[in-house]
Amino acid sequence: MSSPSTYYIPHDAKWPIIGSIALFLFFAGFAAFLNGGNSVVMLAGGALLIYMMFRWFGLVITESENGMYSKQVDTSFRMGMMWFIFSEVMFFAGFFGALFYARIFSGPWLSGIGEGGAAATNAVLWSNFEYMWPHNGPAELGGEYQVMGWLGLPLINTIILLISGVTVTIAHHAIKEGNHDKMVRWLLATVALGFLFVGLQCFEYYEAYAHLNLKLTTGIYGSTFFMLTGFHGFHVTMGAIILLVVMLRGRRKHFSATNHFAFEAAAWYWHFVDVVWLGLFIFVYII
Repeated sequence: MSSPSTYYIPHDAKWPIIGSIALFLFFAGFAAFLNGGNSVVMLAGGALLIYMMFRWFGLVITESENGMYSKQVDTSFRMGMMWFIFSEVMFFAGFFGALFYARIFSGPWLSGIGEGGAAATNAVLWSNFEYMWPHNGPAELGGEYQVMGWLGLPLINTIILLISGVTVTIAHHAIKEGNHDKMVRWLLATVALGFLFVGLQCFEYYEAYAHLNLKLTTGIYGSTFFMLTGFHGFHVTMGAIILLVVMLRGRRKHFSATNHFAFEAAAWYWHFVDVVWLGLFIFVYII
């Protein structure tokens, strides 16, 4: 461990390997769950991940409050958060890419629309296929369904996230002014809006399954719809929890006008979540 005036040398840490194991268990269990398996492995991985985050972040908070970090560490944290958000951009780019590929390339190609060998592809692979979007193909998986319109809950959730972006910005300006009470109040509003968004999305999923017969198994439309909106909902949940922790730290006066990167990192993440949702709202719900 180093002093604030020297180059920071990280100490031995067990949490990275524990986090890696937790992520492996969670996603392996999630894949098994989607293919008909039980959820025990997924839940075990999720529980271990939560435990790891609680202990590791708690250690970082303790070290920070004890004045053990230097300017170099602050720069490292900022660069690390930037690369993390970039990785999240690539994560969602993969899902958006799958959506665009299905809608713009593979669907029209299978129906014979397009240059080159599109007509031959249609004749050989699927001679009676007619392309339209949204589509529950291949082979009309999941049966008849209704699409999720953009009016109603999706529009309400869009307004909620946009408002939350404003409230977190007000909270950011408050801590830059050294006003802890104002920061806590506006962060509380942001957290409440975040969890309200998640609650309304859960209700939207209930409506989709119970009344629209729109499910994860409803062909390419159902799978892309639920994977994109579901992972975004997961990110909103994580972001709301992070902001809740930041709010509780703010109540304990952990931040100052010049030293509050934990808040800034959470705000960056929240604005990223807002931007992703706007893309989802346009390309999944409206277009």
